[in-house]
Amino acid sequence: METDEFALRLRGWRLATAEVLYYLPDHPTLLQSFIWQTLDLAPSYPRIHKFLDFWRAEIQAVIHSVNLASGEQLAPAKIRNVATILHH
Repeated sequence: METDEFALRLRGWRLATAEVLYYLPDHPTLLQSFIWQTLDLAPSYPRIHKFLDFWRAEIQAVIHSVNLASGEQLAPAKIRNVATILHH
């Protein structure tokens, strides 16, 4: 699994967090929050869309809104010459 995750990260996939606000089926005036994380590919986010499609088809709770946060892409370390930065 770790190798698969690393390979996905090298191809631009990053950790995405979706917060789903939904109405409780038995109390439709109350909102509940569900948070889910997965590796996903911006800007299309295929895994999150698949999850939300499943939710809409299989779960009785109606989605109010979805907030999405995404982490940085895996990249080589940035190295700077500190002496040059301090002299400017």
